[in-house]
Amino acid sequence: MSKVEYTGITGIGMYVPEKRLTNADLEKMVDTSDEWITTRSGIKERHILAPEEAVSDIGANSARIAMKEAGVSPEEIDGIIFATLTGDTPCPATACHLQHKLGAINAYTFDLGAACSGFVYGLAVADSLIRNGVGRTILVIGADSLSRVTDYQDRGTCVLFGDGGGSAIVQANASQGRILSHYMGADGS
Repeated sequence: MSKVEYTGITGIGMYVPEKRLTNADLEKMVDTSDEWITTRSGIKERHILAPEEAVSDIGANSARIAMKEAGVSPEEIDGIIFATLTGDTPCPATACHLQHKLGAINAYTFDLGAACSGFVYGLAVADSLIRNGVGRTILVIGADSLSRVTDYQDRGTCVLFGDGGGSAIVQANASQGRILSHYMGADGS
């Protein structure tokens, strides 16, 4: 295996479910208004996962876009890091469900639960794994279905949360892409 000089993000993807929950919908559910929500958050609508969809579906849809952009097949993925707080099941990890959906038969998998910062931590872990020789191509996903754990009687929080996610392909010595190692302090800073 050749020496890893840097890691790069070679593909990115995002996905949000089709179903939408608007401020007008929330006005019917809780004591709020479009003006109140928009003034405080700027949010007009949020995407909501359908009952038959899973968080791993968000991950699979966003991952396929990232993989296509990076030119990576499922078999080329060495590892899958899935940052989520609302995974499909506590065990097995949601990353395992995603591995199956993608056909990433050669990938090790694990979930990372760190709330809003989970995706950033996932990128740092991917960079570290690649630099330590534990693979050359890692898929990092950040996805949640916060609508499934939101209290729609609490107007202070229910107006904020929706569902969706994003993915990144992180690769060793990528000939193109966004250089990740620079941002992770690989230059000794």
